[in-house]
Amino acid sequence: MKKTVKDIEVKGKKVLVRCDFNVPMQDGKITDDVRIRAALPTIEYLKDNGAKIILMSHMGRPKGEPKMEFTLAPVADRLSELLCTEVKFAQSDVVVDDSVKAAVDAMAEGDIVLLENTRFRKEETDNAEPFTGELASLGELFVNDAFGTAHRAHCSTAGIAAYMPAVSGFLIEKELKFLGEAVEDPARPFLAIMGGSKVSDKIKVIDHLLDKVDALIIGGGMAYTFYKAMGYEIGKSILDEEGIDLASELMEKANDNGVELLIPVDTMCATEFSNDAEHHVFRASQMPPHMMGMDIGPESQKAFAKEIAEAKTIVWNGPMGVFEMPNFAVGTNAVAKAMAETDAVTVIGGGDSAAAVEQAGLADKMTHISTGGGASLEFLEGKELPGVACLEDK
Repeated sequence: MKKTVKDIEVKGKKVLVRCDFNVPMQDGKITDDVRIRAALPTIEYLKDNGAKIILMSHMGRPKGEPKMEFTLAPVADRLSELLCTEVKFAQSDVVVDDSVKAAVDAMAEGDIVLLENTRFRKEETDNAEPFTGELASLGELFVNDAFGTAHRAHCSTAGIAAYMPAVSGFLIEKELKFLGEAVEDPARPFLAIMGGSKVSDKIKVIDHLLDKVDALIIGGGMAYTFYKAMGYEIGKSILDEEGIDLASELMEKANDNGVELLIPVDTMCATEFSNDAEHHVFRASQMPPHMMGMDIGPESQKAFAKEIAEAKTIVWNGPMGVFEMPNFAVGTNAVAKAMAETDAVTVIGGGDSAAAVEQAGLADKMTHISTGGGASLEFLEGKELPGVACLEDK
């Protein structure tokens, strides 16, 4: 267990808080503020308890240069609206300079300052000096609440912890609780659902989960690599050539471990990669050479829903098909609906899965939706996350 903001005295202290404000933007406007809202409980707690709050985040990939299309100024405005208090934006092309230091020195208890995009500095992603020390010079305590970047050892996510006491915010606490309990102490049966396109991207996650789960569902584009490993025709479907042997090994391991491995028994195929393309359902072993798989079929939807209904803990990462296209979102929506109707602990592993659940209007029916796609995958893989490992233990 890691210490949280509740385990330290924050009153009167300058507290550096790493948030994940990497929000989508269009024409200078924030189009989705979910990540900003996720940071509010920690910020409000610190404000209510008299801390001087210095917020940090990255946005996009400015690659170590001050590119103003990636400025955090709109985030400061949105935070001010949500918190009903001024969030001062300390703009600086180098993130920390004399004017920023002066703004921090002038803070009173409860004040909030947001620094410029940490990735305006090339040292950030290298976790290198002098940037780490410059950030550290602004504060006395470090709170990491950016789970979405906890798998990165950057100046603002991990390096800064060497300079001062470091604890988690409420968001990382919640992520560790639900993801940790799901993997290490799940109510059983424990079911994992893995989708997405490439087996090789998720091989280590699947391999790790096969030692822990009672059943595993494979869907999405990676299913066609499993079909190929089974000797099936897959037409023009996406294929992870590197993953064919891996898929065979995973099927063998599932069998050896007594894990029920469910691969789609039917698939929705289309003549081309388009929502308006002609499409038909075929048995897994009967795909036509001129078509491509786009979604799981109705029989697979029923089989997966039955497995979901019987589970007590479910972790889902990756859609069942090309869910961005309405005609091929049916399988993904069916899985989301089945999860919404169960009384199991349901954990959505961020990324496309989170987007799919939001799109289906079922986000509020899930036990927990992770804010970090890459971080949640590495956590499920059993990896240590640098942005968590650097925090103090209870």
